[in-house]
Amino acid sequence: MTAPSDHLLRAHAPIPTESWKAIDDEARERLTPLLAARKVVDFVGAGGWHRSAYSLGRTTPLTGPPPGVGGAADVRALSRRVQPLAEVRVPFTVSRAEIDDVQRGAADPDFDDLARAARVAAEIENRAVFHGWPAAQVEGIAQNSPHPSLPLGDDCLAWPGVVARGVDALRRSGIGGPYSLCVNPDLYTTIVESTELGGYLLFDHLKNILGGSVIWSPGVDSAVVVSERGGDFVLDVGQDLSVGYSHHDAESVSLYIEESFTFRVLEPDAAVVLT
Repeated sequence: MTAPSDHLLRAHAPIPTESWKAIDDEARERLTPLLAARKVVDFVGAGGWHRSAYSLGRTTPLTGPPPGVGGAADVRALSRRVQPLAEVRVPFTVSRAEIDDVQRGAADPDFDDLARAARVAAEIENRAVFHGWPAAQVEGIAQNSPHPSLPLGDDCLAWPGVVARGVDALRRSGIGGPYSLCVNPDLYTTIVESTELGGYLLFDHLKNILGGSVIWSPGVDSAVVVSERGGDFVLDVGQDLSVGYSHHDAESVSLYIEESFTFRVLEPDAAVVLT
């Protein structure tokens, strides 16, 4: 969550300062544990709402200068290539009665629809990072990995061996650690609930193999082993996740969570997909 900018139109909302703080605090509290991708990729930004594209550092040749320019036969002309940032806006509502209660000192505001919007916004970002977003010209970590995917199978007690093979594949490709396992919520629950022979926790065993973390990652299909060394993946954010105002009526205020971002895989070798 970043400081709000003018385009969010917050000054036009019938929401007092204290209630805005409660909404922002709730959004931050909900979003922080959900943004799994940010724990393993490089974060660039926030560049602000006016940032429109990520420079690829590459060019496309042009046929030449504008028509009608004389003596320009040897002119070299290039078009710089960029990747546009995508804008995401997830709407939600807050009741005006709840806003009034916050002003009266209520310490337990009912912002359930905000919680839903936070889940959706975070999953969009995670999904784009790990599995891509073709319409936004984003290729994800999983689809770029050149390593053969490794099947986890149904026996969770065999997962340490699969994860170890994933880590070994990264090391053999010259990709240093530490490594993390980004895993979908269902598999994460299985991991934290499982104990191996001898009473050793599966969660701790996996962390020892990785040298990093096991990360609860909504939006991920199955799991991905990724290097945390840095420099392999870039999440470029313009407008960081912020709450803006849309409209209101006598009963409720319509707000939204907004973000602009794009994502680049710089080193495809730095991840192994587990299916």
